[in-house]
Amino acid sequence: MSPLSFTVHSMPAPALDDAARRTASGRLKMLGVLAVCVAPVLASYFTYFVIKPEGGNSYGELITPPRDLPDDLPMATLAGEPVAPASLRGQWLLVVVSDAACGPACEKNLYLQRQLRETLGRDKDRIDKVWIVSDGGTPRPEVVAAVTQGQGATALRVPQQALAAWLAPAPGHELADHFYVVDPMGRWMMRAPADPEPAKFKGDIVKLLRASASWDRAGR
Repeated sequence: MSPLSFTVHSMPAPALDDAARRTASGRLKMLGVLAVCVAPVLASYFTYFVIKPEGGNSYGELITPPRDLPDDLPMATLAGEPVAPASLRGQWLLVVVSDAACGPACEKNLYLQRQLRETLGRDKDRIDKVWIVSDGGTPRPEVVAAVTQGQGATALRVPQQALAAWLAPAPGHELADHFYVVDPMGRWMMRAPADPEPAKFKGDIVKLLRASASWDRAGR
């Protein structure tokens, strides 16, 4: 009769178990951080679908898919100082585009831009006005003063050719014909009709702010 033999199996090393637990914990934390970062994006897309223009729910035209603000878009103040596109993120934007001459139609849009924001009540601090000058001319001082005084618009200069990488007019129109709505992540997501009806366009803005109230806060 052959003698009994005993096979000794290796026991799990406590150090290895601890390392595995730490690795698993780290992965869970990473997934949690990722979920927090992705949540606003998902909420933003939910916003678009909530107000999707079916059955007359939206007055403006939704841009599908939304167009991201390019990180390399050449932006500058009217004085020529460079501005990082990323500095515009973190707030809803209501954008007006014009040439430096800013004729009557431009002045009307800038006035309506101000009025739309002011009539939003306590939500007005969640949306910023942006005036983009798309040529190399010098705007009239009185227009600049009227637009930028107090809680005025952010006045920027962006060459029109470069601006086409982000914003675009409706067929048959010019960039200056529209208002452009940009979400807090820098994505252009709505274009108002040319010469919009203020009450109807304001209704779109109110819907956007209401739908994003759970994740968007005023201020960058």
